Amino acid sequence: MDFTSILTAILTLTAGIGVFLVACTMMSSNLESAASKRLKNMFSKAGDNKWMGVGIGTIGTALIQSSGAVTVMVIGFVNVGIMSLRQAATIIYGANIGTTVTAQLVALGLSGSNSISTTLIFAAFAGIGAFIMLFSKSDSWKKAGGILTGFGMLFVGLSMMANAMDEFAALHSVKLFLASFHSPLLLVAAGVVITAVIQSSSVMTSIAITMVVTGLISLDQGIYLTMGSNIGSCVVAIIAGLTSGVAAKRTSMIHLIFNVLGVVLFLSIGLGVKLITGGEWSFGTIFEHLFPSAPQLQLAMFHTAFNVATMLVALPMTGTLVNMACKIVKDAPAAKTNEPHLYFLDPQMLRTPVVAIRQMKAEIENMAKLAIQNYHRAINNVTTLKNSERDIFEQTEKQLNYLNRELVHYALLLSDSSLNRFDHQYLVSTIRTVSDLERIGDYATNIIEYADSLQQQQVSFSDYARKEIEQMDLLISRLYEATMQAYHKMDMAALGIANQIEDEVDQLTDEMEQNHIQRLSLGLCKPQAGTEYISLAQNSERVADHLINVAKTIRDLQDR
Repeated sequence: MDFTSILTAILTLTAGIGVFLVACTMMSSNLESAASKRLKNMFSKAGDNKWMGVGIGTIGTALIQSSGAVTVMVIGFVNVGIMSLRQAATIIYGANIGTTVTAQLVALGLSGSNSISTTLIFAAFAGIGAFIMLFSKSDSWKKAGGILTGFGMLFVGLSMMANAMDEFAALHSVKLFLASFHSPLLLVAAGVVITAVIQSSSVMTSIAITMVVTGLISLDQGIYLTMGSNIGSCVVAIIAGLTSGVAAKRTSMIHLIFNVLGVVLFLSIGLGVKLITGGEWSFGTIFEHLFPSAPQLQLAMFHTAFNVATMLVALPMTGTLVNMACKIVKDAPAAKTNEPHLYFLDPQMLRTPVVAIRQMKAEIENMAKLAIQNYHRAINNVTTLKNSERDIFEQTEKQLNYLNRELVHYALLLSDSSLNRFDHQYLVSTIRTVSDLERIGDYATNIIEYADSLQQQQVSFSDYARKEIEQMDLLISRLYEATMQAYHKMDMAALGIANQIEDEVDQLTDEMEQNHIQRLSLGLCKPQAGTEYISLAQNSERVADHLINVAKTIRDLQDR
């Protein structure tokens, strides 16, 4: 075999890996987009039943063909606080089982006959899917085309890798070199490193299967490489957890502990089997006897058995694994930075739009909470003329301005993702919602300025005026609660209540203006406070208008 042939084989292998990676991403993103609503519903049903968690993780990963994406979703839900660490752990167990589906597909693809191989038949789906994407106008059909194209390209990449492996298998020197890597620990480490670099355990496992099928490596070598790929797959989760909260870091740590546990367990069992049988038996010989003359199936079935067995061992130890993760990842220091920051979103979540949108909703709800808190602080300031919370008010206003910029930025980034119609419409509504919430903060700032003006003039509102302001403050609180109920749960009944309260705010605003004019004519209020009082009432009414705008966004989403 000359230099040109070797170079061709290397380039073919590189191209095959590239096509396979693109196919995995394409298929995963389209499946994720098509099934996003179902995934949200599934994860929301994850209760304390451990087996249900395993089932949800398995089905979810099988649906979108990406354990990394499911794990990042779980980290996002833990970070938001809608899923406990125990629930997350069981879903991660299931995700590891679900990811073995890709290896089974690869084994099936390499099981063709001498006439027309299964790989070629499946690869043809790439062309079918491309035609659907090209000529279809429906988003649903385009996503279906994307799924078929990704599925077909998976086998195009697999075929290229297999052809390259055949070329390498013809080189005796290459086979001798690979045969020298017989240490289980060294092979596991190689699997970890390669998977960490390409960030896909599916690709690593598929490479191992093609190498075993072409005779480049033994089944035992492929088994240990595959075991290492399970640990390497944790890199995506660890990266996602690094920029998130403590709970998210602990979730990624559970993922790592789970996979390390499985590898240590199977390394120990493998060593024990060799010692007991005098080296005659190993995992390779066991699976060769179970699935004779089918090396691709032997490694794929080991991969499934490995993850199922690890899950069965880890499931009753879930509490222990959670405690270990909590001890390794300590609680964050009590002191927090005053610098503006995002509470629930981070760049890693953009890899999984389903999670990013869920996180964005949590961020918006938190922004609404901050805005209404500042409104209440402003009302307290203008009625008491005490500046005790002025520093907190200023910090919160900076945070609101920061969130306004960052959330719009995230919405624009997510708009480039492959989303279903509901999620796309939600993104459109978020830009308006964020603007409404930022305006509430601005009106709170106006009210604070009225307090400053009153202090400079050394006047204050009368007891009558303060009672009306307190009544308005109470109505705004009720409106906020109804708005958040409507927004969070898509509750049309809560929207109806919010509309009623908003009408009460309008009515009270008119009454405040009329009553204040009467008090001025009777000398019960000082003229210097008149302008600020009328402006305060009008600003409160506008706060109510922006709150009701937030609540009304659910009307456009109800029929999607």
